[in-house]
Amino acid sequence: MPREDRATWISNYFLKIIQLLDCNPKCFIVGADNVGSKQMQQIQISLSICGYLENNPALEKLLPHIWGNVGFVLTKEDLTEIRDMLLANKMTAVASARAIAPCDVAVPPQNTGLSPKMASFFQALGITTKISRGTIEIMSDVRLIKARDKVGTREATLLNMLNISPFFFGLIIQQVFNNGSIYNPEILDITEETLYLRFLEGIRNVVNFCLQTGYPTVVSVPCLIINGYKWVLSVAVETEYTFPLAEKVNAFLLVLCMLQLLQPRWKSRKNGGNLMKIWDLVYLISPKETTISKWTWLYL
Repeated sequence: MPREDRATWISNYFLKIIQLLDCNPKCFIVGADNVGSKQMQQIQISLSICGYLENNPALEKLLPHIWGNVGFVLTKEDLTEIRDMLLANKMTAVASARAIAPCDVAVPPQNTGLSPKMASFFQALGITTKISRGTIEIMSDVRLIKARDKVGTREATLLNMLNISPFFFGLIIQQVFNNGSIYNPEILDITEETLYLRFLEGIRNVVNFCLQTGYPTVVSVPCLIINGYKWVLSVAVETEYTFPLAEKVNAFLLVLCMLQLLQPRWKSRKNGGNLMKIWDLVYLISPKETTISKWTWLYL
């Protein structure tokens, strides 16, 4: 069977993608750098895709993200579960010279087991060492490589000598396509609880704004009623006008007033610590009846 030319291959490739997207309305656009020995082929945008976009215009949103070494992970399942499975499948890898570091790399204090002849090598990297039992020992943590920096030859050699594989490579989710919408994968971290808390925070902001401006709304009415009732209680206390709910406030204030008139008694603690003051508190049961409670105390 003769091998198809590149233009035909690209056309058939996009036809297969369109068919998969019709069957699977959700997908991840993932970066596949350093994944496996067989690199994914770069997806080329050809004129033939324009015909597909007429049937499914939502696919046009994918075009700005189809470049470089990327692939598609199509699914009908829950996106969060598939995302977790993709991120869980990572492989450790050694540091190769001239590779771009995906994360910071630090070397912890340790005895390297290397000969003192290698001391100059560590000095060239700016690593503080000492000779311990005939071997080189690293004294403190060393930040060897910064994220997104190119790995140097000396750094890669040192990590290989110490048998350190600092990198983890796997599929990196770059974008999420869901029923015609495309968004960042961080959106999947938003849970119902997060939305609920954000909603409550927004309501509190609206209430505060309404109270400060004096503009009543549905959410601020309860606070307005409570604040108004506080003013009513204040007026009742000052004018000595009583009604059923105001009697409880008057009783509480009476206890505080009588507390100032009572002389406290000193009593030592059981554990021999500082002394504490004790008052006999008087509670008001009715305007004509009082009772003395059990002891209560305040610690000094």
